[in-house]
Amino acid sequence: MTMSSIGTPEQLRDPNYTPPLVKAVPLGIQHVLAMFVSNVTPAIIVSGAAGFGFGSNSPDFPQMIYMIQMSMFFAGIATLIQTIGIGPVGARLPIVQGTSFAFIPIMIPLVAGQGVDAIAVLMGGIIVGGLFHAVLGLFIGKIRFALPPLVTGLVVMMIGLALVKVGIQYAAGGVPAIGTEQYGSLINWSMAGVVIVVTLGLKFYTRGMLSVSAVLIGLLVGYAFAFAMGEVNLSNIGRAATFALPNPFHFGVEFSVAAIIGFCLMSFVSAVETVGDVSGITKGGAGREATDKEIQGATFADGLGTAVSGLFGALPNTSFSQNVGLIAMTGVMSRHVVTIGAAFLILAGLVPKVGALISSIPIEVLGGGVIVMFGMVASAGLSMLSDVKWNRRNMVIFAISLSLGLGLQLEPGALQHLPGTLKVLATSGILPAALIAIVLNLILPEELAAEATEEVSGGMAGHGRGTLPHPD
Repeated sequence: MTMSSIGTPEQLRDPNYTPPLVKAVPLGIQHVLAMFVSNVTPAIIVSGAAGFGFGSNSPDFPQMIYMIQMSMFFAGIATLIQTIGIGPVGARLPIVQGTSFAFIPIMIPLVAGQGVDAIAVLMGGIIVGGLFHAVLGLFIGKIRFALPPLVTGLVVMMIGLALVKVGIQYAAGGVPAIGTEQYGSLINWSMAGVVIVVTLGLKFYTRGMLSVSAVLIGLLVGYAFAFAMGEVNLSNIGRAATFALPNPFHFGVEFSVAAIIGFCLMSFVSAVETVGDVSGITKGGAGREATDKEIQGATFADGLGTAVSGLFGALPNTSFSQNVGLIAMTGVMSRHVVTIGAAFLILAGLVPKVGALISSIPIEVLGGGVIVMFGMVASAGLSMLSDVKWNRRNMVIFAISLSLGLGLQLEPGALQHLPGTLKVLATSGILPAALIAIVLNLILPEELAAEATEEVSGGMAGHGRGTLPHPD
């Protein structure tokens, strides 16, 4: 499919241009394939943490299928809000929305081992956090100064580091298998390994859609391998309905101070991520800067999409960065192409059998994909940090924030005497790290004397500037 057959260079840079349908449909499906696995994974992780996911033998297992279904449906709805727009809501750009990884480390402590009843607390936090996120659109430009790459890069890296444990647990057999002989068995690791090997092979040795969909194809190959090994259970597909509408307040709604604070604080990070994605789309697809109206509309839509998702039992939505890269790769800026992709997501979300099929993927196979995805989240944070000028001031801010944030993740028992709300917020490690980094970045002087850091660096003081030397 050549670009000249889709439209002229001017048309390809125009968000309002509609390519011929025969070309627009495959391009729209590309966007769905690029984000599909990442979109449904948070629902699987949260339901597993609550105790009704993979391997739990819980009678509430069908609730995970519903969460997967809603992840697809409301990703499509939120994407439509972005591409079509409702008044000032929506950027009217080819922005693909999906379930956010960023909130997972906040959600897990809120639901850990508490069953499906704990999901109501998440929904309350999601609704309020989404509305708060939408309000941020009114002054998003004025708060960006408090979230430079030093802060956002640290937070994104912390999110990845918080999630890598989940990937290893899944690849080894899942939380229910811990303590049994099956946990970490050769067959479990072989299923995960197939996914990792295929994903890396496609990512590095192919181009175009094969490379973009490497994780999805890796999971399909891993699924086929697991099926051949007799590790796939298809019974849920036959029992699932062919068609079902979203159910308002499916899990109920309960308002918790810890959930509301956690979701509102993480909304800052999500809002800044959206600003970056909007800028990436306009630069990569149209060769221009994003307008204030586009940034504000995108932030409104981000928050509104999240709040509506919470009303029906879905998890928080955000713009998906991988689709920004896809637009830069194809050069097609049409928002109507992404609208077609959103329609496919909505249709998939109305068919529970699709969710049941996804739930039949062995957790070890999913673990292989998750290891790659969460590692890439940490790598994305490291990439953001490469834009930081690594003077001694920034090194101290990063060191203290990382030490406390990662330390609290690794040793949550150190907070056993904190009140319940603070304990839940602090054990994620992400919020303490982000708050410390923001505060120190605002109050510390621009430069610290050399002797202020040399004495605590153990002779390993770095002098990096965050840039690579030119290959002279």
